Amino acid sequence: MELLEEHGYDRLSVDSVATIARASKATLYRRWPTKAELVAAAFVEGTRQSVVDPDTGTLRGDLRQIGEAIRIHIGAHAGALRAILVKLPRSASLADLVRQQFLDQPRESIQRAHARAADRGEVTGNASKELWDLLPGYLIYKTVLTGRAPSRRAVQHLVDTVLMPSLTRVDAPTV
Repeated sequence: MELLEEHGYDRLSVDSVATIARASKATLYRRWPTKAELVAAAFVEGTRQSVVDPDTGTLRGDLRQIGEAIRIHIGAHAGALRAILVKLPRSASLADLVRQQFLDQPRESIQRAHARAADRGEVTGNASKELWDLLPGYLIYKTVLTGRAPSRRAVQHLVDTVLMPSLTRVDAPTV
């Protein structure tokens, strides 16, 4: 991951990976036939996160904790994300891995938090599924594309002023 962050995808060489790994290129190519597969494996291993859903008893508390976990996770891997962004349009498998790690997992956690809140009667069960991508999408944009990681306070503000009002409206859209 360090080489990927340092050199970017296009300038990363299997030779340099072999040197750092103290392995031969042949060994690497036996396990990962292409540079894309090698990078994908390193990316998955290097960005793996065990997701534990918070259960604070309120949707607001859960969303704030989920947002903070996403902020930390994206911040820790911003360099790797920046390095592979150029490759995503040309590699469906790598794009799928990024989507799974940084969008699907957080979205599922947010959906479960919303379902618990609906069970508690805190919100109605109907809400736009587009809202699920708002928190991770914003954090990826701010951290990776602008290079300015949002603060914990910014995450709380997004939850309090955008997500909570959108999720608790009686007439919440169900797009």
